[in-house]
Amino acid sequence: MPNGRSAAAATLAALTIVNCGGEKVKYVPHAAPSGVTASLPPVPNVPQKPIKSGDAYTVWGASYYLRNVVHHKEVADKNIKITGFISKTNLPDAPACAVHKTGKEDPENCRPPIPTFWLCDTADAPDNECIRVMGWASNFAQLYDAIEAFDKDKKKDPKDQEARTDNFWGVKIPNPLPVKGAQVTVKGDYATTFTRATSGTVADPIMGLMTYEEIDTIKPGPEVATLPGMKKH
Repeated sequence: MPNGRSAAAATLAALTIVNCGGEKVKYVPHAAPSGVTASLPPVPNVPQKPIKSGDAYTVWGASYYLRNVVHHKEVADKNIKITGFISKTNLPDAPACAVHKTGKEDPENCRPPIPTFWLCDTADAPDNECIRVMGWASNFAQLYDAIEAFDKDKKKDPKDQEARTDNFWGVKIPNPLPVKGAQVTVKGDYATTFTRATSGTVADPIMGLMTYEEIDTIKPGPEVATLPGMKKH
């Protein structure tokens, strides 16, 4: 008669043989315990804003496409139109050392910014929701001469007014000059960088930057743009 240890070993061997060669144990589903709910992250709140306004992009539309992997190639490094409001320009902040006629050099320690305006979907939008537009004037001296010329021609029919061209970039300076509150459509090269600046590349991978080519004023601003120290006419 086998002892207890031998019996246990025989039983284990029998179970092993059955488990190895027998039928697999079937999975029996069980209902989830009552009162238990799944915790899921909230659905992203994507703003429902228009991508285009006519044949031009909105500021939101252009910048959203720029950041979107699906639509990036449709706007990045492309010549497009964007319609919006000018929320501000940096003309009122031009340093006195840079406000003068062309032909006179800025002092050595004078570091003026590039003439810029901010294009937004609303006139009071914050800067981080706007696209900076550059390339419409290389420096404030070019604008100084343009303002004087525009003032002399203001009584003429717009068709008879002489266009002013930037001496360095060869671009036609906007007439009227960009001013806060104006609604405009701007055409130009849209990208994440602006490379014309001699001081270095300007970059904005979120909203992008537009290198100006031409502008169409839909609604003029409340006043005429000027530079510090120049009389308003």
